[in-house]
Amino acid sequence: MDDRSARTRGIALTEKQRIAWLRLIRSDNVGPVTFRELINHFGSAETALDMLPELSRRGGASRSIRVASKAEAERELEIAERHGATFIGIGEPDYPPLLRQIDGAPPLLAAKGNRKVTSAPAVGIVGARNASISGMKFAGLVARDIGRAGYSIVSGLARGIDTAAHRASLETGTIAAMAGGLDKPYPPENIGLLNELTDGEGLAVSEMPFGWEPRARDFPRRNRLIAGMALGLVVVEAAVRSGSLITARNAADFGRLVFAVPGSPLDLRCEGTNGLLKDGATITTTPEDVLEGLRPLAEPDLFSPRPDVREPAEDTPSALRLPPSDGDRERIAGALSQVPAEIDEIIRHTGIDAATVYLVLLELDLAGRLQRHAGGGVSIMPD
Repeated sequence: MDDRSARTRGIALTEKQRIAWLRLIRSDNVGPVTFRELINHFGSAETALDMLPELSRRGGASRSIRVASKAEAERELEIAERHGATFIGIGEPDYPPLLRQIDGAPPLLAAKGNRKVTSAPAVGIVGARNASISGMKFAGLVARDIGRAGYSIVSGLARGIDTAAHRASLETGTIAAMAGGLDKPYPPENIGLLNELTDGEGLAVSEMPFGWEPRARDFPRRNRLIAGMALGLVVVEAAVRSGSLITARNAADFGRLVFAVPGSPLDLRCEGTNGLLKDGATITTTPEDVLEGLRPLAEPDLFSPRPDVREPAEDTPSALRLPPSDGDRERIAGALSQVPAEIDEIIRHTGIDAATVYLVLLELDLAGRLQRHAGGGVSIMPD
């Protein structure tokens, strides 16, 4: 599983670019997808920042968009440095290679700990917070054996199964994806575990700003990071309505293998995992089940970027063009509804060239009038 070549791919951001990227992703209405489209269209984060007010105005914003200042970005970089953390850009060598391939990958990840752990192929392990003793033991067994086989273990630093998985892989390499800022671990009782992790062979990552207290809606965002970083996901004890099943859905959407540990039909903590098995997940009763399933995938060339994935490319010739006409803008907006539509459908329906459609969608997005959905669909926000 020698994937050292994966770490040599990518180009480091300059300090100026890192500040501009951080400003852009911290500005109002700019999420990962919007960030990527802005840089693909305008060629650099600095040009995109200059265009944000005009784009949001053209999209019908009711108020001026807040653009993060250079001072704010520099302050966040200073805070990260005080905490022993750095920001990794999506095109840089230490960015988790599989994560960069998913739709909506964070353009920047705050990271603290051993960044070399991202060079190993990863396996996610998630499950119930109120896990049983046997569930905790099995999660630890799987994490330990898979770690010794050369994989890093990814989880969410939560109570229960996550904690068992991280603890069992402290020596072999583990990654904690966090819902809040790196300085706001949840639950607080795992602060000690987080410190052990980042002081040793582990890494903590977050796309949220320092000081950000995790909210309920931040955990599904965190879950997609776990699924995105991993070749496969092992689910141990998960109720029907649980974050672990959200992570499993993300993993399936990303084309990852999903492994589920069967449990008693009488235990509600196993209802979700048993359901995954009915839906086609790989039954898992030993670590070897996971290793055998992943063996054909864990090759060095796995980490080559997919040809259809566009990464933000700085310092390319600008794609600036004349603004869309009012007629084009009205036709594109009129084609949208509150039902998600694929962008290719909008292009075919309106007969307008793709570049113009993408630019109008950016305008609506920055004006707070567009909603983006998993899989690339878009819909108009209700008035």
